[in-house]
Amino acid sequence: MKRSFLVAGICSGLCAGLWMMAPVPAAAQDSSKIIAMENLWNRAELSNDAAAVKLLLADDFVMTVAEGTLYNKAQMVASVADKSYRPRALQSSDMVVHYYGNTAVLTGAYYEKGIDKGKSWERRGRFTDTWMNLNGRWQCIASHFSVKPK
Repeated sequence: MKRSFLVAGICSGLCAGLWMMAPVPAAAQDSSKIIAMENLWNRAELSNDAAAVKLLLADDFVMTVAEGTLYNKAQMVASVADKSYRPRALQSSDMVVHYYGNTAVLTGAYYEKGIDKGKSWERRGRFTDTWMNLNGRWQCIASHFSVKPK
């Protein structure tokens, strides 16, 4: 009988120790890093810093724009490097991050304004970016935005 209590006590202690060593639940993770990366992405586009954008995007990144066109990483990086693309404002707001293991889904609102190939543009809308922790580094794997009707 004493042996059963001893074994039960040891098992309880081990289980409690393992529970305390478990990773922080995804819901409790800090959203500030993903939001900071979103803001970094905006600043990189504002300064046509294609190298910075390249670091933020996974190799198999895909973006779906409001018109339905798909862009891969190379196309996105090339568009940021193109000096005829001159954003004047890129602002994200109302950002909320939801974690699912090593994946984070960020939703938010945006405002952007600038000139692209000589044509002025200005728009507001909503966006969803999906980030994944790949080999210890957060990278965006997918992005989608919609334009708010005028």
